[in-house]
Amino acid sequence: MSVFSRKAIAAALFITTSPVAHAADHYTVHEDHTWVTFSVNHAGWANARGIFRNVSGDISFDKDDVTNSSVSVVIKSESLDTNSEQRDRDMGGADFLNIVEFPEITFDSTRIEQTGERTAIVYGDLTMIGVSREVALDVVWNNEMPLPWDASTIKTGFSATATIDGTDFGMNQLKAFGLGPIVDVEIDLEALRQ
Repeated sequence: MSVFSRKAIAAALFITTSPVAHAADHYTVHEDHTWVTFSVNHAGWANARGIFRNVSGDISFDKDDVTNSSVSVVIKSESLDTNSEQRDRDMGGADFLNIVEFPEITFDSTRIEQTGERTAIVYGDLTMIGVSREVALDVVWNNEMPLPWDASTIKTGFSATATIDGTDFGMNQLKAFGLGPIVDVEIDLEALRQ
């Protein structure tokens, strides 16, 4: 048997016995089907709520090893809606989100800890008002399937929750307004596979 034949057989055995590596799938956030909402206690009367209406981002999702996944999201600060135009202006001002100087809120994952078949904790840097802090998101992977009217378009969906302290990001006026300062965040996000 020639040296070439032995090398070819060895290469074939290596290919057939090596584990197959699956690359992560890439997704873009479907803005029209993404909700980033929050609630904050208002002086004990009730929970004040709001939503950010402009959210974009990219997700790399490795279903075989979730820890190899990543997420990067951008929220336009000016898209805040608290059901009051005056309150939106106040919250967008220098004492709170300061949307003129800091028009974007970003989240970039740094590591992921799988906690169940469809659950994980996604740790990442939340940057808001020029301050970055590590935040932990409790994430549930809900579903993935083609659109019923377009089998070539695959959509996946996640739900997540987190708790942050607004004063960690410099929003010290929250207490003066009887707000929080603890903010509960809820996210429902759909993304399209690329």
